[in-house]
This record gives sequence, structure tokens and C-alpha cells, in this order.
Amino acid sequence: MHNAILEVQEISVMIGERMVLYPISLELLAGKKLAVAGETGSGKSTLLKAIAGLQNLKSGTVYLQGERVEEAWEKLIPGHQKIAYLSQHFELRNNYRVQEILSYAEKVTEQEAAEIYRLCQIDHLLNRKTDQLSGGERQRIAMARLLVGAPVLFLLDEPFSNLDALHKQTMKQVMLDLGKVMQINWVLVSHDPGDWLSWADELLILREGKQLQKGDPASLFNAPENEYAAGLLGAYSVLSAREWEQLSGERLEGPKIIRPAQLQLSAVHTASLKGHIKETEFVGYGYLLTITLEEGSCIKLFHEEACEPDSAVGVQLR
Repeated sequence: MHNAILEVQEISVMIGERMVLYPISLELLAGKKLAVAGETGSGKSTLLKAIAGLQNLKSGTVYLQGERVEEAWEKLIPGHQKIAYLSQHFELRNNYRVQEILSYAEKVTEQEAAEIYRLCQIDHLLNRKTDQLSGGERQRIAMARLLVGAPVLFLLDEPFSNLDALHKQTMKQVMLDLGKVMQINWVLVSHDPGDWLSWADELLILREGKQLQKGDPASLFNAPENEYAAGLLGAYSVLSAREWEQLSGERLEGPKIIRPAQLQLSAVHTASLKGHIKETEFVGYGYLLTITLEEGSCIKLFHEEACEPDSAVGVQLR
């Protein structure tokens, strides 16, 4: 049985004379989490607004639970009542108690609202004034305000961009708890691979308004379409076809993209690839080494210990 909550069929967006989003199709199954990645200006936010009914389309259609989502021009107040959209530029009214802000949006029972406030870790803030809150608290309250409107789909546009590490971790935990308890369907836009590699069920990569690659994060991480996709997902190296053949015995037509975790140091005299340490960077759980190979390429790999600059090393597949 087809259980797609969201279906996006060949939607495109033009703003003025500029094509901002080229035809994109995707679907989100019930209970699944989709992340959208791409550099600034790739069309991520425009895609979210188009899904939410906040953006006029040049072509295509968006369906939520089988029903068409109306475009912005079709409604006096754009948006869909079952789609929550949390912008990175969200606003909370000043000089209001948190409870007041939330009660205006409530479409759920008192018991359900109390559970949402608990999951969002704001139940202790209900009597505070909105101008007495930290950035992380304000963001969780903005999320709770949308949740008590009983959405089916929640769209988050760069939800972590203005948060410090501690509040970011709290927000991630809130999203995890909400997903388990409330069966929320999520679409998340973020520029940081740490935000979605371990979180998303599916990842969509955009480049200049076009869909570049789509699939589960592990597949895209290990087999990126090109260097643009590789760079969005973390550190990588590029080996020439000759270097890759020396390393693996496999012949390729062109260069090979490889991740640091796929490589390790080996004894110089037995290694098929040799080089010298260029840089050593401490990354918390070990060291990220940059190595200049004899053939000329620069590669990166993880190692448990620091290495002296200019040391001769061998490289092999892990």
C-alpha cells in the first residue's frame, strides 16, 4: 500500500526572470525523515516554502495526504493548516507570557499540549515573558507553538544555525523525542552534515536549483555524484585513476573520490602508495592527517596518533 504523506511532482519556481528551482519530484513516506542539503543559493529554502504553500510555482503540484496543497496566490493567508514551517528567522511577540503565545495556537487537548511542552523541554518556561528567554528556548517555544496546531508535516529551515553547541544538542534531542512519541513527518534543511547524516532516512542534494542526487545518507556519503556532493557531506580526497589502481588494483576511467575513514597508514617499504605528512589536525577522536603523495595528490585520513610533519608514510585501504 502506498503510504506517501507528501508527494512533490515536478515543481519549479521562477522569481522575476530567474529560475530558482528547476523541476523536482520527491515523496516522503509516513514516519520518514528527509533532509535537504546544498550550498547557499541552491534553492533549499525555496523548496521548503513551495512544499508549505508559501511560494507560487511555475509548474508542478504538491500533494499532502493525497490532496493538492494550494499555492500562495490562491489564499488570502498563504500556507497549509496541516503543514508547519519553522523559518530560521522565526519571531515571537515581545512582552507576552509563553503560555499566552502558545494558547492562541492550540488545536489539541490540554493533555496533548502538556505532552508537547514536556517533549520540547519548555514546560518550566510557561510563565516567563518572551523577552526573558535565550535563543534556544525561543526556538523550542516556536516549535511547540506550531506543534499544538496539530500538523501532519513539519518543515524546518536551518533550525540549528543560530544555536550554540549545547542548545543545538538539546534541539536535536527534542526532535528525536517528538519523532518517537508523535510520529511526526519531518523535512529538514541544513548546511551541516552533522545535523542530518545520522538523522535522515533520505537525503536530497540541490545545486543551483537542480536536484543533483537523492538517496539514503550512507549511500550518498560513500558514493557521491561529484566533488560538490562529496564536499557537502564531509572531508574527502580525490585520487587519480593511476593512484586508485595502485591502491586497490581496480581500473577506473577517471578520478576516484574517497573518504578519510577508508584509508590508513602502512609501512613505507610495503605500501603501493607513498607520501609525506603535510599537516596534522586534532579532531577530538584522533587526528586528521593531510598527506602529499608522490604522484602529487593531497589526501586526508584518520589516525589515532599525531605524526611529525614531513614524515615519510605509506597509505593503504582500511
